[in-house]
Amino acid sequence: MAPNPTSWFYWALLSAVFAALTAIFAKVGIQGVDSDLATLVRTTIVMIVLSAFVFLTGKWANPLLLSGKTWLFLGLSALATGASWVCYFRALQLGEASKVAPVDKLSLVLVAVFAFAFLGERPAPREWLGIAMVAGGVLVLAFK
Repeated sequence: MAPNPTSWFYWALLSAVFAALTAIFAKVGIQGVDSDLATLVRTTIVMIVLSAFVFLTGKWANPLLLSGKTWLFLGLSALATGASWVCYFRALQLGEASKVAPVDKLSLVLVAVFAFAFLGERPAPREWLGIAMVAGGVLVLAFK
């Protein structure tokens, strides 16, 4: 049965597919190019495409009307994203995509821990087991 397009799972699954393609395309694209310059090119393209998408779908709103809290946390998220992309591209330039990508997905484990610590989310024991299995899988894939 196909995931429901209105479900969070559908969008998360598409995110995983595009993240996988990101690793493959980036690994090929950064050959012979400084990883920081490649990150800048990628970010510029993302900004242009996303700007067009927001405009063409009628979702544009004045960002200056957003609250200070929203600006603060979106700004922090942007800084974290930028740092993640710089590190990810550097790792891809130095290592194999099949090893870099799983370690990058250790973020899943960290999200669960941070959500527990800072957002008050409480995964069930079964979910913690899955999170621990992901962490173990990362270690198996990353180290020989």
